[in-house]
Amino acid sequence: MPQTPVIFDLQRASYVDGPGIRTVVFLKGCNLNCAWCHNPESKSPAPRLLYYQNRCVGCGACRAICPVGAVRADFTVDNETCLCCGKCETICPADARAVCGRTYDSEALLELLLLDRDFYENSGGGVTFSGGECMLYADALLPLLTRLREAGVSTAIDTAGNVPWEDFMRVLPTVDWFLYDLKHVDEKRHRAGTGVGNRRILENLERMCEAAPEKLIVRIPVIPGFNADDESLHAIRAYLDRHPAIRRVEPLRFHRMGDHKAAAVGAEPFRADPPDPDAFARMKQILLGNE
Repeated sequence: MPQTPVIFDLQRASYVDGPGIRTVVFLKGCNLNCAWCHNPESKSPAPRLLYYQNRCVGCGACRAICPVGAVRADFTVDNETCLCCGKCETICPADARAVCGRTYDSEALLELLLLDRDFYENSGGGVTFSGGECMLYADALLPLLTRLREAGVSTAIDTAGNVPWEDFMRVLPTVDWFLYDLKHVDEKRHRAGTGVGNRRILENLERMCEAAPEKLIVRIPVIPGFNADDESLHAIRAYLDRHPAIRRVEPLRFHRMGDHKAAAVGAEPFRADPPDPDAFARMKQILLGNE
């Protein structure tokens, strides 16, 4: 994995990625392949062109301007040829194309992240690095995390935990919160849904319980067909009970907001419906130990 992070989104005034009001920096590249991924455009570490076919008016301006002929006759994109130069994005009258992923100068990025410092301070918020899997870039993030901490800005890492423990140790002193995904405790079910086993993920979570439990927020995405059944939910709750250092747990309801992005990268959307509010309320009670 390259150590030059590629940013595919930057969201200000977020309320859902850690405490308070936060700016969230989304980095491309992930070493999981979750079937339900809400950010499928983040899986590859490299920039790529997104094509929103439902917006396309078929004017052909993109084909005419492409310097390497990467736009096919049906207006889909040959990503092996595409340079991600952005010319088609600029000329498209329907916003049907977008370059996903750009690099930032570290000083320019820091300046941008500090714009909302007053909001961070007043709300107990800060900056969250997410993805993809931002911990694949631990070495590159460390100087930025350090500068933010020196500026008095709280920092958070949103992670699936599938990286060497040494990477966590490097950034640990500069991070206030780890938003740690716990997707499943069964190894076979985890591998079936994400493409990888969960041994390292669970080991790292348990090490975090020892090293910095006060920084830990465990987030559990509740996914129909994967872990939303009673057996899986109770197994996750039993795991949490065996690790009382995990004090903060946030169940997350599956949503379909990633469907249009899956189509834009040429992937099939995850075929499942979100649990209805009453069903999710019950699932949440199981995971929080309040059943």
